[in-house]
Amino acid sequence: MRSLSDLIRLAGEREMDLHEAILAADSEATGVPSEQIFELISSRLKDMRRSAEEASCSNNPCRMVPKTGPLLRGYSKKGGMCGGFILKASAIALEVATYNASMGRIVAAPTAGSCGILPGMLFAWEEFYGKDAADKERKLTEALVVAGAVGEIIANRATLAGAEGGCQAECGAAAAMGSAALVYLQGGSCEAVSNAVALTLKSVLGLVCDPVGGLVESPCIKRNGLLVSVGILAADMALAGISSLIPADEVIDAMGQIGRSIPPSLRETSRGGLAVTPTAKALVKGLGANK
Repeated sequence: MRSLSDLIRLAGEREMDLHEAILAADSEATGVPSEQIFELISSRLKDMRRSAEEASCSNNPCRMVPKTGPLLRGYSKKGGMCGGFILKASAIALEVATYNASMGRIVAAPTAGSCGILPGMLFAWEEFYGKDAADKERKLTEALVVAGAVGEIIANRATLAGAEGGCQAECGAAAAMGSAALVYLQGGSCEAVSNAVALTLKSVLGLVCDPVGGLVESPCIKRNGLLVSVGILAADMALAGISSLIPADEVIDAMGQIGRSIPPSLRETSRGGLAVTPTAKALVKGLGANK
């Protein structure tokens, strides 16, 4: 799959839901029956759920970043300015990203460095909006199919690797995938799904990959927790009827072009950005002394 507009056109021509068009296109390309592809995605959702549950009670320490998910969960009980849904999604994202950094088992969605964003958005939706949904598990699987297609298109038109395109290609792509999934779950049109992807990615163009010490901890974990908010607001904007002037496929192309223009020092090499600040250098030196 290389084009979101082609998938939307296919869905219209065949009078299918978007997830059905995606499964049909994938089946025709691979020779694997649609039902079998759906079951594989369903198993990934189960893995993702298990990972999020394990992450919420994990005591595995990261080397630099203390657990932040419980802090946000505690704060959210007092209210918070951005609302319970975003705070819940952020807490899950922080926990899963921390779990990954402490060698926990996660689903790369689409990468390990961005693994918290999609489960945060999906499982927060489940708690706030999906409790009474008929066949909730199937609906979430359908949303994961949509998210996966967005990720595949980004991979084919640009990249999902921070080493190639910066963090816009990892956390940015994950937020766009989650935004598309939320619009689908809320009954939005195919065009709204596409606009959510475009609006999300437009907001993170140029985001660099500058991990301190080469570890998937700082700024990666907190970026997971923060970028859920971008994807959620983009979904709301798309559902409200706000469209992107630049179509999603072209935004993805622009992301690829920008990624190729980012200097190597800001593409996962830890030779620029936050990774070379005085505090970062001192932290890395301390890690080396504690080996």
